[in-house]
Amino acid sequence: MKGYILLLASILAFSGLRAQHHYTHADTLRGTYGPERSWWDVTEYDLHVTVQLKDSSIHGYNTLHYKVVGAQNRMQIDLQQPMQVDSMVQDHQRVDYTRDGNAFFATLPSAQHEGALKAITIYFHGTPRKAKRAPWDGGFVWARDSLNRPWIATACQGLGASVWWPTKDHQSDECDSAQIVVTVPSDLTDVSNGRLRSKKDNGDGTTTFHWAVVNPINNYDISLNIAHYANFKDTYAGLNGKLDLDFWPMDYNLARAKTEFAGAKPMLSCFEHWFGPYPFYKDSYKLVETPHLGMEHQSAVAYGNKYQMGYLGRDLSGTGWGLKFDFILVHESGHEWFGNNITSKDLGDMWIHESFTNYSETLYLDCHFGNEAGNTYVQGIRKNIRNDEPIIAPYNVNAEGSGDMYYKGANMIHTIRQIVDNDESFRGILTGLNKTFYHKTVTTAEVEHYISQHGGHDFSKVFDQYLRTTKIPVLEYQIVGKELSYRWNNVVPGFAMPVKVTLKPNAYTFIYPTESWKKVPIAGDFKVDPNFYVNSKEIK
Repeated sequence: MKGYILLLASILAFSGLRAQHHYTHADTLRGTYGPERSWWDVTEYDLHVTVQLKDSSIHGYNTLHYKVVGAQNRMQIDLQQPMQVDSMVQDHQRVDYTRDGNAFFATLPSAQHEGALKAITIYFHGTPRKAKRAPWDGGFVWARDSLNRPWIATACQGLGASVWWPTKDHQSDECDSAQIVVTVPSDLTDVSNGRLRSKKDNGDGTTTFHWAVVNPINNYDISLNIAHYANFKDTYAGLNGKLDLDFWPMDYNLARAKTEFAGAKPMLSCFEHWFGPYPFYKDSYKLVETPHLGMEHQSAVAYGNKYQMGYLGRDLSGTGWGLKFDFILVHESGHEWFGNNITSKDLGDMWIHESFTNYSETLYLDCHFGNEAGNTYVQGIRKNIRNDEPIIAPYNVNAEGSGDMYYKGANMIHTIRQIVDNDESFRGILTGLNKTFYHKTVTTAEVEHYISQHGGHDFSKVFDQYLRTTKIPVLEYQIVGKELSYRWNNVVPGFAMPVKVTLKPNAYTFIYPTESWKKVPIAGDFKVDPNFYVNSKEIK
């Protein structure tokens, strides 16, 4: 056994695979779509929450509507400590339950016949985990605005919606619709997802806001944003008709927001061109100012970039092009297509959200400043790549892969774009993904297969290389006289990705390296097209 462990360690080190992580029983409960989850399919959440500022607590109930798709009566419902379940009720009967850390297991007294539509109501209360550094280390944000007034928000991607409300906390099962009913002190406004159905003064110093989402939505996207908001509206003439735009800045930032948020229209135009129609016309498009940097909360995009160009005024590419757009407005809105429209079933496949959305920044620059601007930007962000761990994480333990899913993932997609070598075909892949997987949850395998099927090339080894290892392909070459010898090194077995190089002055030409040496005539200097994310090495 010891020898086997040493051998395995050497294999992992050689292949660039993920270092060993230790996952707990709680991780497995959170990340696995087990038998207590798989027999029922969520159709709607009807979430009611009252927010108490005096002690940073919340209480309320969630009626969870579902369809029975298998024979079971034991149900897993997630609510993270220190939040508490007060009771559960189904068909006017109390439901018995036990707690296992952050998971509750309910034994349902009513018959669960396959095909039946059922509901269970969970009453809850508590002081939800306070975010330490939202949105990265998230939870509930209890902040103060510049006038020292309450400013509250939720941001819980990865950590999970169950940090503050009881739910089926797994990305593979999105509800088809949601009601979000929030009661707050009457001097404050709550902005949540979808459209505002009603606003009711309760006569006791509180006001209740009822928001309704009619499209499928991720759990972590369901959000509260509570502050002294101003509001202004607009419309966008999009591919599917009139799209309502709804903007919610802080009241003292209204004038700045009217200028900065004007960028939403050209952004939507660009993304509809590359990705297809905005996926949530029925729920509208909203930008909501938040005390944290930002998050892709579906139809209520969280914005905290302080009305600056770039990323809080910085250019993440170091090229100058990163200061030509408001990073949070563009990036978080890009998630409406990748992350919200198309959602990964398992958190380990989060690259589907982040790689494509990071690349949306390049496409935005391409739309408004030309192809060379986008190329320069995406090459510039390579300096942020760490190659510390593979981009895809282990499945069934609610684990995220390396942060390289952003910059490296975008450069992988840019490399695929060069191999496709036709922007209309490449655009067809992006719009096709959003049409084929419209409002669906997906796996990496499904996305990989679609791109290979429609990209005119088998990209399976490309995905293996960039998503599942930390190794960057090295194009080794040797020039003797007027002959170029070349091959791939530092690659997965069978890697045979085409790449463009100069075989004559001022012109890039495809060559087709494998792991074996090949030869081709050359005239002039040798260069690799910098749009391919590879390294090159001359062999003397």
